[in-house]
Amino acid sequence: MSKLDRLDIKQLRVFQTLIREENASKAANQLGLTQQAVSEHLKKLRNVFGDRLFLRKTNGFIPTPFAQELSISVDKLLIEFQALLSPKVFDPKTINKTFVIAATDYAQQVVLPNLISKLRHQAPFLKLIVRDFEIDKLHELMETGKVNLAIAFPDYIPKNYPLVKLFEEHHVCVASPNTSISQTNSSLEDVAKHPSIIASPSRPNFKGSIDDWFAKFGLKRNIVISAPCFSIVPMYLETTDSIAFLPSRAVRGLGLVEITLEHTPDSFDVIAAWHPRYNEDELQKWVISLLQVE
Repeated sequence: MSKLDRLDIKQLRVFQTLIREENASKAANQLGLTQQAVSEHLKKLRNVFGDRLFLRKTNGFIPTPFAQELSISVDKLLIEFQALLSPKVFDPKTINKTFVIAATDYAQQVVLPNLISKLRHQAPFLKLIVRDFEIDKLHELMETGKVNLAIAFPDYIPKNYPLVKLFEEHHVCVASPNTSISQTNSSLEDVAKHPSIIASPSRPNFKGSIDDWFAKFGLKRNIVISAPCFSIVPMYLETTDSIAFLPSRAVRGLGLVEITLEHTPDSFDVIAAWHPRYNEDELQKWVISLLQVE
């Protein structure tokens, strides 16, 4: 057994108290121990350090030169142990860490600009990494601590992850002001037949998130372009006679026109989620609180 394995905090507290009191009876009273227990701890300390540590005198003990020198290190260690157990005061202005957010293309456009502004203002030493949302790798990345927070849609998140709803969103049908369909009053059937662009960031295919909604009306969309992200779709709309169903907050201020529909697509939630290991992490809770102000 190593010397470290034979040493514990209680022995160091006995040593520290003996240094201060120079009396076994007083040290025992201070620590709530018997004198025999104090003697046993002292015996163990002597074996560990190979020094008598204390010599008897008429009314107590006197420390050896080695014990006096050792007491400086022991005091420092016990202060550090106490600090380890003391509640930490969280101050964003002093946080010097790296925080990693995995966000969908939509969240990077709509959620992160405001969050990043707050983080830069309130936590100037915090370094932030924003990475694309990888649905197939998310659990592994979050379980290994490579991602701290995910901002996406509920269906993308593992079922056992804690999450908070940030806001409710809905799709709108949009097109370039110059497209043919924007000039007419179109039925839902007309909209389904018109060439459509979708964003499929997780897997490249021609399946859109509102296909099931169209199917309720016995309709199937005429999808002609599948783009890898939401942000590029408005540019494609400008150069093609096409429409797209995009989240309402992602198309604000882009100069697109909304196609009025006789029915409205179902709304959906935008959420932030994290691995349960971070439930009590102060930085994590603070970042989430900034998101919930939205």
